[in-house]
Amino acid sequence: APPTTRGRTRSYIGPLSPLMTSQGRAALPPAVPLAHTEVGVRGRWPPVLLLHGIFGNSGNFHTVARSLSRRFGGQVLSVDARNHGRSPHCPVMTYEAMSVDVQQLLARLGITKCILVGHSMGGKTAMVLALQRPDLVERLICVDIGPTSTAHISEFPAYISAMKSVNVPAGLSRSAARQLADSQLSSVVQDLQLRQFLLTNLIEVEGRYVWRVNLDAISHHFADIMSFPAFHKPYTGPALFLGGSNSAPSDSKDYPEIQRLFPKADIQFIEGAGHIVHQDKFEEFITAVLNFLPSP
Repeated sequence: APPTTRGRTRSYIGPLSPLMTSQGRAALPPAVPLAHTEVGVRGRWPPVLLLHGIFGNSGNFHTVARSLSRRFGGQVLSVDARNHGRSPHCPVMTYEAMSVDVQQLLARLGITKCILVGHSMGGKTAMVLALQRPDLVERLICVDIGPTSTAHISEFPAYISAMKSVNVPAGLSRSAARQLADSQLSSVVQDLQLRQFLLTNLIEVEGRYVWRVNLDAISHHFADIMSFPAFHKPYTGPALFLGGSNSAPSDSKDYPEIQRLFPKADIQFIEGAGHIVHQDKFEEFITAVLNFLPSP
Protein backbone atom coordinates (compact mmCIF):
# COMPACT_ATOMS: atom_id res chain seq x y z
CA ALA A 1 0.00 0.00 0.00
CA PRO A 2 1.29 3.53 -0.72
CA PRO A 3 2.59 5.48 2.28
CA THR A 4 0.02 8.23 1.69
CA THR A 5 -2.95 6.00 2.61
CA ARG A 6 -3.32 4.83 6.18
CA GLY A 7 -6.10 2.57 7.39
CA ARG A 8 -7.97 2.97 10.63
CA THR A 9 -9.84 0.10 12.22
CA ARG A 10 -12.88 0.58 14.39
CA SER A 11 -14.69 -2.23 16.15
CA TYR A 12 -17.57 -2.40 18.56
CA ILE A 13 -18.06 -5.31 20.91
CA GLY A 14 -21.04 -6.56 22.85
CA PRO A 15 -23.91 -8.77 21.68
CA LEU A 16 -27.35 -7.23 21.61
CA SER A 17 -30.37 -9.00 23.07
CA PRO A 18 -33.40 -9.43 20.79
CA LEU A 19 -36.59 -7.59 21.55
CA MET A 20 -39.65 -9.70 22.22
CA THR A 21 -43.17 -9.20 20.90
CA SER A 22 -46.24 -9.60 23.10
CA GLN A 23 -46.62 -13.10 21.62
CA GLY A 24 -43.13 -14.02 22.81
CA ARG A 25 -41.55 -14.14 19.34
CA ALA A 26 -38.25 -12.44 18.58
CA ALA A 27 -38.81 -9.12 16.83
CA LEU A 28 -36.30 -7.25 14.70
CA PRO A 29 -33.57 -6.15 17.12
CA PRO A 30 -31.88 -2.77 17.18
CA ALA A 31 -29.20 -2.16 14.59
CA VAL A 32 -25.85 -3.76 15.34
CA PRO A 33 -22.94 -1.26 15.53
CA LEU A 34 -20.76 -2.57 12.72
CA ALA A 35 -17.00 -2.79 12.87
CA HIS A 36 -15.25 -1.30 9.87
CA THR A 37 -11.89 -0.22 8.48
CA GLU A 38 -11.35 3.18 6.86
CA VAL A 39 -8.79 3.95 4.18
CA GLY A 40 -8.14 7.43 2.80
CA VAL A 41 -10.00 10.64 3.56
CA ARG A 42 -13.28 12.02 2.30
CA GLY A 43 -12.92 13.91 -0.89
CA ARG A 44 -15.10 15.30 -3.63
CA TRP A 45 -17.15 12.13 -4.06
CA PRO A 46 -19.19 10.12 -1.55
CA PRO A 47 -17.29 7.42 0.39
CA VAL A 48 -17.23 3.90 -1.03
CA LEU A 49 -18.54 1.12 1.25
CA LEU A 50 -17.38 -2.45 0.62
CA LEU A 51 -19.69 -5.22 1.87
CA HIS A 52 -18.34 -8.80 1.98
CA GLY A 53 -20.05 -12.14 1.39
CA ILE A 54 -21.11 -14.94 3.73
CA PHE A 55 -18.33 -16.26 6.02
CA GLY A 56 -16.16 -13.33 4.94
CA ASN A 57 -15.02 -10.18 6.70
CA SER A 58 -13.76 -6.70 5.93
CA GLY A 59 -10.26 -8.08 5.36
CA ASN A 60 -11.47 -9.72 2.14
CA PHE A 61 -11.52 -6.24 0.60
CA HIS A 62 -8.28 -4.94 2.18
CA THR A 63 -6.31 -4.73 -1.08
CA VAL A 64 -9.34 -3.54 -3.03
CA ALA A 65 -9.96 -0.73 -0.52
CA ARG A 66 -6.39 0.55 -0.71
CA SER A 67 -6.28 0.37 -4.49
CA LEU A 68 -9.63 2.17 -4.90
CA SER A 69 -8.70 4.86 -2.37
CA ARG A 70 -5.38 5.52 -4.07
CA ARG A 71 -6.75 5.53 -7.62
CA PHE A 72 -10.20 7.02 -6.96
CA GLY A 73 -8.83 9.57 -4.52
CA GLY A 74 -11.43 9.29 -1.76
CA GLN A 75 -12.44 7.39 1.34
CA VAL A 76 -13.16 3.67 1.25
CA LEU A 77 -14.73 1.76 4.15
CA SER A 78 -14.59 -2.04 4.47
CA VAL A 79 -17.43 -3.21 6.71
CA ASP A 80 -17.90 -6.36 8.81
CA ALA A 81 -21.50 -7.60 8.59
CA ARG A 82 -23.31 -8.61 11.76
CA ASN A 83 -22.23 -12.08 12.94
CA HIS A 84 -19.02 -11.75 10.92
CA GLY A 85 -15.53 -10.40 11.53
CA ARG A 86 -15.31 -8.02 14.50
CA SER A 87 -18.98 -6.99 14.44
CA PRO A 88 -21.26 -8.12 17.28
CA HIS A 89 -23.26 -11.31 17.13
CA CYS A 90 -27.04 -11.18 16.96
CA PRO A 91 -29.61 -13.97 16.50
CA VAL A 92 -31.33 -12.20 13.59
CA MET A 93 -29.70 -12.44 10.16
CA THR A 94 -32.01 -10.97 7.51
CA TYR A 95 -31.25 -8.52 4.72
CA GLU A 96 -33.64 -5.98 6.20
CA ALA A 97 -31.70 -6.12 9.48
CA MET A 98 -28.30 -5.96 7.75
CA SER A 99 -29.46 -2.97 5.70
CA VAL A 100 -30.47 -1.15 8.88
CA ASP A 101 -27.01 -1.90 10.32
CA VAL A 102 -25.34 -0.13 7.40
CA GLN A 103 -27.81 2.77 7.63
CA GLN A 104 -26.86 3.20 11.29
CA LEU A 105 -23.17 3.11 10.41
CA LEU A 106 -23.68 5.85 7.82
CA ALA A 107 -25.58 7.98 10.34
CA ARG A 108 -22.93 7.44 13.02
CA LEU A 109 -20.18 8.55 10.62
CA GLY A 110 -22.16 11.50 9.27
CA ILE A 111 -22.28 10.06 5.73
CA THR A 112 -25.35 11.31 3.89
CA LYS A 113 -24.56 9.66 0.55
CA CYS A 114 -22.37 6.68 -0.31
CA ILE A 115 -21.31 4.38 -3.13
CA LEU A 116 -22.08 0.74 -2.31
CA VAL A 117 -19.99 -2.19 -3.54
CA GLY A 118 -21.29 -5.55 -2.32
CA HIS A 119 -20.13 -9.08 -3.07
CA SER A 120 -22.59 -12.00 -2.88
CA MET A 121 -24.43 -11.66 0.48
CA GLY A 122 -23.01 -8.13 0.73
CA GLY A 123 -24.40 -7.40 -2.72
CA LYS A 124 -27.88 -8.36 -1.60
CA THR A 125 -27.51 -6.17 1.49
CA ALA A 126 -26.43 -3.31 -0.78
CA MET A 127 -29.44 -3.84 -3.06
CA VAL A 128 -31.85 -3.86 -0.13
CA LEU A 129 -30.34 -0.66 1.24
CA ALA A 130 -30.58 1.04 -2.17
CA LEU A 131 -34.21 -0.05 -2.53
CA GLN A 132 -35.12 0.97 1.05
CA ARG A 133 -33.17 4.23 1.18
CA PRO A 134 -32.25 5.39 -2.33
CA ASP A 135 -31.46 8.83 -0.93
CA LEU A 136 -28.37 7.35 0.79
CA VAL A 137 -26.94 5.61 -2.29
CA GLU A 138 -25.21 7.61 -5.03
CA ARG A 139 -24.58 4.45 -7.06
CA LEU A 140 -24.54 0.70 -6.58
CA ILE A 141 -22.18 -2.10 -7.61
CA CYS A 142 -23.26 -5.72 -7.06
CA VAL A 143 -20.57 -8.34 -7.51
CA ASP A 144 -21.67 -11.73 -8.84
CA ILE A 145 -25.15 -11.66 -7.35
CA GLY A 146 -28.65 -10.63 -8.40
CA PRO A 147 -31.94 -9.75 -6.67
CA THR A 148 -33.24 -13.32 -6.76
CA SER A 149 -32.94 -16.53 -4.76
CA THR A 150 -29.51 -18.14 -4.73
CA ALA A 151 -30.14 -21.87 -4.74
CA HIS A 152 -26.79 -23.14 -6.00
CA ILE A 153 -25.04 -23.22 -2.58
CA SER A 154 -27.13 -26.11 -1.27
CA GLU A 155 -24.01 -27.67 0.33
CA PHE A 156 -23.58 -24.81 2.80
CA PRO A 157 -25.82 -26.26 5.57
CA ALA A 158 -23.56 -29.33 5.57
CA TYR A 159 -20.52 -27.06 5.74
CA ILE A 160 -22.00 -25.24 8.74
CA SER A 161 -22.65 -28.55 10.51
CA ALA A 162 -19.08 -29.64 9.80
CA MET A 163 -17.74 -26.37 11.23
CA LYS A 164 -19.84 -26.82 14.37
CA SER A 165 -18.40 -30.31 14.87
CA VAL A 166 -14.75 -29.20 14.67
CA ASN A 167 -12.95 -29.94 17.93
CA VAL A 168 -9.59 -28.24 18.45
CA PRO A 169 -7.97 -28.63 21.89
CA ALA A 170 -6.62 -25.59 23.70
CA GLY A 171 -2.90 -24.96 23.76
CA LEU A 172 -2.14 -25.68 20.12
CA SER A 173 -0.27 -23.21 17.97
CA ARG A 174 -2.39 -21.37 15.41
CA SER A 175 -0.88 -23.33 12.53
CA ALA A 176 -1.43 -26.67 14.28
CA ALA A 177 -5.00 -25.69 15.16
CA ARG A 178 -5.79 -24.77 11.57
CA GLN A 179 -4.18 -27.97 10.29
CA LEU A 180 -6.28 -30.08 12.66
CA ALA A 181 -9.48 -28.19 11.82
CA ASP A 182 -8.68 -28.54 8.12
CA SER A 183 -8.37 -32.31 8.44
CA GLN A 184 -11.70 -32.48 10.31
CA LEU A 185 -13.47 -30.42 7.64
CA SER A 186 -11.92 -32.13 4.62
CA SER A 187 -14.40 -35.02 4.35
CA VAL A 188 -17.34 -32.59 4.00
CA VAL A 189 -15.70 -29.47 2.52
CA GLN A 190 -13.64 -31.12 -0.18
CA ASP A 191 -12.56 -27.96 -2.02
CA LEU A 192 -9.21 -26.87 -0.55
CA GLN A 193 -9.63 -23.19 -1.42
CA LEU A 194 -13.05 -23.08 0.22
CA ARG A 195 -11.73 -24.83 3.36
CA GLN A 196 -8.91 -22.31 3.63
CA PHE A 197 -11.46 -19.49 3.30
CA LEU A 198 -13.68 -20.95 6.04
CA LEU A 199 -10.65 -21.47 8.29
CA THR A 200 -9.89 -17.74 8.26
CA ASN A 201 -12.79 -17.61 10.76
CA LEU A 202 -11.02 -19.86 13.29
CA ILE A 203 -9.57 -17.64 16.01
CA GLU A 204 -8.09 -18.04 19.49
CA VAL A 205 -9.98 -16.42 22.37
CA GLU A 206 -8.61 -16.79 25.87
CA GLY A 207 -6.70 -19.92 24.92
CA ARG A 208 -9.63 -21.60 23.14
CA TYR A 209 -10.18 -21.91 19.40
CA VAL A 210 -13.61 -20.73 18.30
CA TRP A 211 -15.39 -19.61 15.13
CA ARG A 212 -15.76 -15.85 14.99
CA VAL A 213 -18.80 -16.17 12.71
CA ASN A 214 -22.14 -16.81 14.40
CA LEU A 215 -22.85 -20.26 12.98
CA ASP A 216 -26.17 -20.60 14.82
CA ALA A 217 -27.59 -17.36 13.39
CA ILE A 218 -26.33 -18.12 9.88
CA SER A 219 -27.76 -21.63 10.04
CA HIS A 220 -31.12 -20.45 11.39
CA HIS A 221 -31.45 -17.74 8.73
CA PHE A 222 -29.81 -19.61 5.85
CA ALA A 223 -33.02 -19.58 3.80
CA ASP A 224 -33.28 -15.80 4.30
CA ILE A 225 -29.67 -15.33 3.20
CA MET A 226 -30.20 -17.40 0.06
CA SER A 227 -33.45 -15.59 -0.85
CA PHE A 228 -34.19 -11.92 -1.57
CA PRO A 229 -36.96 -9.74 -0.08
CA ALA A 230 -39.86 -8.57 -2.23
CA PHE A 231 -39.74 -4.98 -3.47
CA HIS A 232 -42.05 -3.07 -5.80
CA LYS A 233 -40.49 0.39 -6.11
CA PRO A 234 -37.21 0.41 -8.09
CA TYR A 235 -33.90 2.07 -7.34
CA THR A 236 -33.40 4.52 -10.19
CA GLY A 237 -29.76 5.43 -9.57
CA PRO A 238 -26.80 4.08 -11.55
CA ALA A 239 -26.17 0.39 -10.90
CA LEU A 240 -23.54 -2.07 -12.10
CA PHE A 241 -23.95 -5.84 -11.89
CA LEU A 242 -20.45 -7.24 -12.29
CA GLY A 243 -20.17 -11.02 -12.58
CA GLY A 244 -17.56 -13.63 -13.31
CA SER A 245 -17.95 -15.47 -16.60
CA ASN A 246 -17.16 -18.79 -14.90
CA SER A 247 -19.52 -18.32 -11.97
CA ALA A 248 -22.80 -20.12 -11.31
CA PRO A 249 -24.62 -17.01 -9.94
CA SER A 250 -24.00 -15.21 -13.25
CA ASP A 251 -27.27 -16.40 -14.72
CA SER A 252 -29.40 -14.67 -17.34
CA LYS A 253 -32.55 -15.67 -15.42
CA ASP A 254 -31.77 -12.71 -13.11
CA TYR A 255 -31.93 -10.16 -15.93
CA PRO A 256 -35.69 -9.42 -15.85
CA GLU A 257 -35.65 -8.81 -12.09
CA ILE A 258 -32.49 -6.70 -12.35
CA GLN A 259 -34.12 -4.58 -15.03
CA ARG A 260 -37.35 -4.26 -13.03
CA LEU A 261 -35.74 -3.18 -9.76
CA PHE A 262 -32.68 -1.41 -11.21
CA PRO A 263 -33.78 0.13 -14.54
CA LYS A 264 -30.45 1.93 -15.03
CA ALA A 265 -28.40 -1.22 -14.46
CA ASP A 266 -25.40 -2.11 -16.57
CA ILE A 267 -24.57 -5.84 -16.60
CA GLN A 268 -20.95 -6.82 -17.23
CA PHE A 269 -18.87 -9.99 -16.95
CA ILE A 270 -15.16 -10.38 -16.37
CA GLU A 271 -13.76 -13.16 -18.50
CA GLY A 272 -12.13 -16.00 -16.60
CA ALA A 273 -13.37 -14.94 -13.16
CA GLY A 274 -15.32 -17.17 -10.81
CA HIS A 275 -17.59 -16.13 -7.95
CA ILE A 276 -14.89 -14.18 -6.08
CA VAL A 277 -14.34 -11.81 -8.96
CA HIS A 278 -12.11 -9.36 -7.08
CA GLN A 279 -9.74 -12.17 -6.15
CA ASP A 280 -9.70 -14.07 -9.43
CA LYS A 281 -9.20 -11.04 -11.70
CA PHE A 282 -8.10 -8.20 -9.43
CA GLU A 283 -6.92 -5.64 -12.00
CA GLU A 284 -9.87 -6.24 -14.29
CA PHE A 285 -12.21 -5.86 -11.31
CA ILE A 286 -10.60 -2.60 -10.16
CA THR A 287 -10.71 -1.23 -13.70
CA ALA A 288 -14.41 -2.07 -14.09
CA VAL A 289 -15.27 -0.43 -10.75
CA LEU A 290 -13.22 2.70 -11.49
CA ASN A 291 -14.84 3.05 -14.92
CA PHE A 292 -18.24 3.02 -13.23
CA LEU A 293 -17.37 5.48 -10.48
CA PRO A 294 -17.79 9.24 -11.04
CA SER A 295 -14.99 10.85 -13.00
CA PRO A 296 -12.37 12.48 -10.73
